[in-house]
Amino acid sequence: RACAPTWTKRAFAEMSAATFLKQSGDLRDLGTAVNRIRRLLDLDADIAAIDAALSRGPLARLVRVAPGIRVPGTCDAFASLISTMVGQQISVAAARTHLGRLVSELGEPTPWTGDDGPDRRFPAPAAIAESGAGVLRGPRRRIDAIVGVARAVADGDVELHPGVAASQLRVALLARPGIGTWTADYLTMTVAGDPDILLDTDLVVARSAAGLSIDRAGLASAAPWRSYASMHLWRHALLDPPDTSGDVR
Repeated sequence: RACAPTWTKRAFAEMSAATFLKQSGDLRDLGTAVNRIRRLLDLDADIAAIDAALSRGPLARLVRVAPGIRVPGTCDAFASLISTMVGQQISVAAARTHLGRLVSELGEPTPWTGDDGPDRRFPAPAAIAESGAGVLRGPRRRIDAIVGVARAVADGDVELHPGVAASQLRVALLARPGIGTWTADYLTMTVAGDPDILLDTDLVVARSAAGLSIDRAGLASAAPWRSYASMHLWRHALLDPPDTSGDVR
């Protein structure tokens, strides 16, 4: 349990090393902060074993191009849930605007001062449950879904923490109005740390696999590391040039 609010600034050098600058009012938070950062960056994964397993299947070429890909986690499961729901079917810029308004209106002030850190915390579940409907913009169904799940989290009906079983979290999320398969799978992967989530309903992942002539059987062969397969397919679609060699292995 954290003793005081904490924020962490991450600076990456050449996409390989990270320096973490932490400000906190209580050094007892240091262990908690380190654990959360390790989860955020998936630092406890046996990435060598994962790469070796994926290299034996149809994703071998992708692993050779970008070895060591990890699955992003989260430091704040509730913020990830609300951010994911707010961002559905709108642009990144629009989602940033909506979330900024939510934090500005409902977030509590942070206890630290300075120009290089956030001045408000992400709103608590109870705050969004009670006042989110008056702050959020967009389709009424989406607003009701966000407010409803915030109430469920505030009341303890939906548990969002690293200790919850992945299957339990997925079932609980799918039972909520406005949460579909993609959202449930993505949050099960990032919040519960499930290493075997295939984001096959994601358009980018599906197109990337199709472009590489990888069928469902080929994707299934990536088990039990299909979360990492999804990350490789995402990266390939967004960063790699088209492959015209015909050799996807």
